[in-house]
Amino acid sequence: MSDQNDGYFLYHSIGQYPEKAADLAAAMAELAAVWGRADDQQWDYLFAQRAAYLDLWSDLIGAGQGTMTTCENVTQGLHMLMTALPENRLRGRRVLIAEDCFPSNHFLLTGLQDRLGFTLDTVEKRQGASWVADEDMIDRWDRDVALALVTWVSSTSSRKADVDALTAHAREMGSLVGVDITQAAGLLPYSVEAPVVDFAVSTSLKWMCGTPGAGILYVHPGLIAKCRPELRGWFSQDDPFSWALDRFELAPDIRRFDNGTPAMVSAAATVPALSWHARTDRDAMLAHNRALSVRLIAAADDLGLHLVTPRAEAERGGSVMLKLASEKAVEETLSTLRDEHIYADSRGPILRLSPGVMTSAEATERLIAVLGGGR
Repeated sequence: MSDQNDGYFLYHSIGQYPEKAADLAAAMAELAAVWGRADDQQWDYLFAQRAAYLDLWSDLIGAGQGTMTTCENVTQGLHMLMTALPENRLRGRRVLIAEDCFPSNHFLLTGLQDRLGFTLDTVEKRQGASWVADEDMIDRWDRDVALALVTWVSSTSSRKADVDALTAHAREMGSLVGVDITQAAGLLPYSVEAPVVDFAVSTSLKWMCGTPGAGILYVHPGLIAKCRPELRGWFSQDDPFSWALDRFELAPDIRRFDNGTPAMVSAAATVPALSWHARTDRDAMLAHNRALSVRLIAAADDLGLHLVTPRAEAERGGSVMLKLASEKAVEETLSTLRDEHIYADSRGPILRLSPGVMTSAEATERLIAVLGGGR
């Protein structure tokens, strides 16, 4: 079957674009040719690919020079930041997070709280709610909150947090604020300068259409200078080739968050996707998503299905999520959709649908027909 499938509703997971397979194959063939050639050009090539990767990400989210580095994933990026903060920043205080965060971040913070001396405070969803309300985050957010991690868009409801309001409250409370932008980066406009945040983390999957292992950590310049990363190595220095054992000094910018030789293959593999994204009409991409999402929401109403995602466009990301009768009902629905060459996924009884650039209106109608037959 062709990789140009119009029934792809998984942009909350991996993300595809036309000719992605060919682009990725060409990039990997080029990497193999360079890396396998018996000359001295390998490192120059890979460092140039990593620089291109970081430049493309920086352009997307408005990050200044020397404020962003690579990491394997969001969890690793968050660990890099948390363990680099001054000890007195966290000890004896609270770290705030919402219950509908990406669970991996919660797992990490739970494990760090004893060693770093903070208390992890998880703001719960209201009874019967599908997401944590911004006002509930703010109500729990006092001056003893050292840091809050905001999930921009939830992976289980596609609800979009009000980052402006939450960041404004963080400044009033004297808290650091970071944002996990993974679930909407590349679809919804985002800038680390509007509002100004202390750090941001993401991967290059989902709407970015990249590969696993290609994450990013952005840190505000004012915070970088205060951080002393726990994991460090020769690339943490201003000059990686300064090998004097008694003269180690952290680089003045984001490079202090680097350590040993960077993992660059995932960045090189993702450059084609980021380049495609950079030259794509993003307004048209978002308009296409919005039009198909509106159709899915209307169909859910017609079919009497439970909509988990907010109705208001300004309050949601790019997904439409529906709660079916049971996990078994979701599994049966996904199996029937797969038979129709339509691809989605689930979290428990929640069916997750994310139409993107390769998703057609015709495939959306086929999906709706399947949903109607499974009521």
